[in-house]
Amino acid sequence: MTHLLVVDDDTDIRELLTDFLTQRGYRVSVAGSGSEMFSVLEQTPSIDLVILDVILPGEDGLSLCRRLRETSDTPVIMLTAVTNDADKIAGLEVGADDYVEKPFNPRELLARIKAIFRRASGNAQTAPSEKLEPEQNQTYSFAGWQLSEARMELRSPEKVIVNLSSGEFALLRSFLKHPQTVLSRDDLVSATRGVQAIAFDRSIDIQISRLRRKLEGHKGNPQLIKTVRGQGYIFTEKVAISRYTK
Repeated sequence: MTHLLVVDDDTDIRELLTDFLTQRGYRVSVAGSGSEMFSVLEQTPSIDLVILDVILPGEDGLSLCRRLRETSDTPVIMLTAVTNDADKIAGLEVGADDYVEKPFNPRELLARIKAIFRRASGNAQTAPSEKLEPEQNQTYSFAGWQLSEARMELRSPEKVIVNLSSGEFALLRSFLKHPQTVLSRDDLVSATRGVQAIAFDRSIDIQISRLRRKLEGHKGNPQLIKTVRGQGYIFTEKVAISRYTK
């Protein structure tokens, strides 16, 4: 059973989402603050996705998301009462996978949860817990790096696992499937956010900026993702693809 963690200091919202998501087959845990969130995560390693309010008592959701990203690639959906793009961009910059504006329809949140798991599995018809089909069990190798679809992980040339959010994973996989080919922002939005995408200026640029820092922050790494003015982005390296086997 897919396990969700709802972090919100509003008791009514916690109860509403617990009832709504439980009725749709999810297991739900709740927390009312950042300290409670990390306590649940420590005691329950099976959490598959975090629904995190931006405005919380004490440490806010943006700071909590940033801290979570230091050790985990668990998907995060931010709940925000601010409707301007700056708040949404801030969430993407610290590692959130998506956002939902308050007040919201629980069905919209459910759609976004499903969309994140579809991106993670690479198959719109595959549930989060199901095994990838053979054609999706690819390993992509480039410039000493390896991205494994089956293991859902990225390894650096030093063989260190680099945490990626589900959005970053989908974005990198899109580049690796089309190396040395210019991809427009629309192409990348479609690949990483699917039919549930609600694009706004700079959303993809922020995700690419995060991905670049992780790929190119290592000593001696080349510029792997280049901007093509007026067209989009291109992954510059050649990519070798092999089939994953146990």
